[in-house]
Amino acid sequence: MKNRKLTEGNLLLNILIFSLPLMLSGILQLLFNAADTIVVGQFAGKTSLAAVGSTTSLIHLLINLFIGLSVGANVVVAHFIGAEKNNEANDAMYSSIILSLLCGIILAIIGLFFSPFFLHLMGSPDDVIVLASKYMRIYFLGMPALMIYDFGSAILRAVGDTKHPLYYLCIAGVINIILNLLFVIIFHLGVVGVALATTISQCISAVLILIKLCKGTECLKFSFGKLVFNKSISLRMVKIGFPAGIGGVLFSLSNVVVQSAINSFGSVVIAGCSAAANVEGFLYASTNCFFHAGLTFAGQYIGAGKYKKVPQILLCCAGSAFIVCTILSGLVCIFRGTLASIYSTDPQVMEITVTRLLIVCSCYAFCSVMDVIPGVIRGMGYSVAPTLIAFTGACAFRILWVATIFQYFRTLTMLLIAYPISWIITISGHLIFFTFANRKLVRLCENNERQI
Repeated sequence: MKNRKLTEGNLLLNILIFSLPLMLSGILQLLFNAADTIVVGQFAGKTSLAAVGSTTSLIHLLINLFIGLSVGANVVVAHFIGAEKNNEANDAMYSSIILSLLCGIILAIIGLFFSPFFLHLMGSPDDVIVLASKYMRIYFLGMPALMIYDFGSAILRAVGDTKHPLYYLCIAGVINIILNLLFVIIFHLGVVGVALATTISQCISAVLILIKLCKGTECLKFSFGKLVFNKSISLRMVKIGFPAGIGGVLFSLSNVVVQSAINSFGSVVIAGCSAAANVEGFLYASTNCFFHAGLTFAGQYIGAGKYKKVPQILLCCAGSAFIVCTILSGLVCIFRGTLASIYSTDPQVMEITVTRLLIVCSCYAFCSVMDVIPGVIRGMGYSVAPTLIAFTGACAFRILWVATIFQYFRTLTMLLIAYPISWIITISGHLIFFTFANRKLVRLCENNERQI
């Protein structure tokens, strides 16, 4: 695995080359859940579809804190690579793998023992909660594998390698779909079958990523015999990654509150919103690659001392995300009926799916920009501020909306418009902070130049 100097060459072209495999990787990763949702919806009925769909926001809530730590691993390794500190980058890799395994074990325990409790807390309907509990317990058994894959992918991204995670997801994704069809259609295992398929595919992708790290060259070559935990580097990763994880948890918490409000409408609305949310996930995956691009490019440029390029990184990443998402969300709105029919042929479920797609996807480009800006800011080394801004602009606002406006106007439309409003508020906060943080970096750069 050759380290790629992202600080050399045309910036926009490098970002696009870096982001395209990530975009495809994100889409493939979503195919895990999409395959679950489609197969269950078509062959196991709307109750099973609601059971799988109702767990999405809760699963994200539980895992986002730990996945946020992989952001810290990405930034720290990217800084070391940019500064050409190979020994430190190697130590960061080993510490990341150990952290990923610990995080996965903790998540597996939480999911195994507390899934029914959390689902009851969300107000899931009685006809959904038993199946949803089975799905979550099996799904969370694969958490150690999922964490190893996410942290391993973050390490590869930090050195500019976004292609190999794509290859591994292609393999795991095909296996996941085959197992879904086998377990649900042939063996009639329902939600248990799709959970098993997802868990097995996650284990395969984790094994592949470890094999790649073991075959690495230069500063990043993994060896189980040299596995060691560097306390100071790990604390640095946690310092950056923990606030990012908290931010993910807060976003997921607000979505859990919204999901709880959706649950109050019954299983038909849950199923329709679950299908629409799955489509929205593909829009997110298509543009979230620019978050990782901003994170990694800012990290390497900061490590190399090229501070003045950071605004260009933000402009390239946010602009690319906005353009891509505008095109894709427009296509979703045009073909909304066809997309809804993929997930369910029930007329009521399809109507709810179409309604949500129109409301949310027509404004989704703002969500893509909102996600990209914190990546650049965290790559600059600031992790707490984006979390606080996200908490205020998106999380607290959505919870307040559900507790006030929605209580007076209890319609699905009134509930869903909280999303685009929160996106615009959060973008404004991020841009204000970035302006002040960038000025500080420019002054630091000018002072260093004068000293030289």
